[in-house]
Amino acid sequence: MENRKLKNSELERKSVEEFKEAQKTPIIVILDNIRSLNNIGSVFRTADAFLIQKIYLCGITAKPPHKDIQKTALGATETVDWKYTENTLEVIRKLQEDRVKVFSVEQAEGAVMLNDFQPEKGETCAVVFGNEVKGVQQEVVSASDGIIEIPQLGSKHSLNIAVSTGVILWDLFVKISSHTSRNSYFSH
Repeated sequence: MENRKLKNSELERKSVEEFKEAQKTPIIVILDNIRSLNNIGSVFRTADAFLIQKIYLCGITAKPPHKDIQKTALGATETVDWKYTENTLEVIRKLQEDRVKVFSVEQAEGAVMLNDFQPEKGETCAVVFGNEVKGVQQEVVSASDGIIEIPQLGSKHSLNIAVSTGVILWDLFVKISSHTSRNSYFSH
């Protein structure tokens, strides 16, 4: 049979323990007041796929365990390290004190288009994703080290938060992997 679909048992996925022990991609995700439980679950699943360091759930963002988060996370809340913090600005300031560069994903003055953005080698970066209606809070955008915008060519003004997270994390994963031994991931 040509181009046979692989069975789950053939995918060589990590166990929860192997995931916890694995070297993580130096990316942190910050969810700023995300309302949709399904979107939160999707972010966890995407973070699992790219071995993301941590997710911060801020403000009204719901936290596990919750059946609607679990429905889309498919167990990723057990693998990806996460923490709830009420105030997004506090998270950003603490990360910046720890020399993490924080970037809001938003349409704003001074934004760098994702295709032009290049994370610095050896640096951990955090990306902030905002509310489904209002986006990232202005005070969070202002406190960020920079702004990344996903280029869009159609008539709509935004992408779903789960889609935006997938686009950003894949792009950053590829760029960071070009700096490290993670290139072996692409020789599947």
